[in-house]
Amino acid sequence: MKTMSSAEAQNHFGLLLDTAQREPISITRRGRPVAYLFSTREYQLLKHGASGAALEPTTAQLLASFRGSGKGGAAARLVSEREAERQQEL
Repeated sequence: MKTMSSAEAQNHFGLLLDTAQREPISITRRGRPVAYLFSTREYQLLKHGASGAALEPTTAQLLASFRGSGKGGAAARLVSEREAERQQEL
């Protein structure tokens, strides 16, 4: 998986979007991961609760490491929480 600092992501946003279509990207701030960016296809699979076998290998690995770090839970729950946050912002 590729990694980009938040400053690089801001300065090279077009490249960031193009790369995310091929593989997930970890975006870091001060050397620590703060966000992951992946394709719409991967998002749809996560949203509908796809198993790791349906996901790109790097996305499946990303989820496995995320779940194992004690910072989250099931992908479907995380996606629904993010959607609820977006609705509150509107």
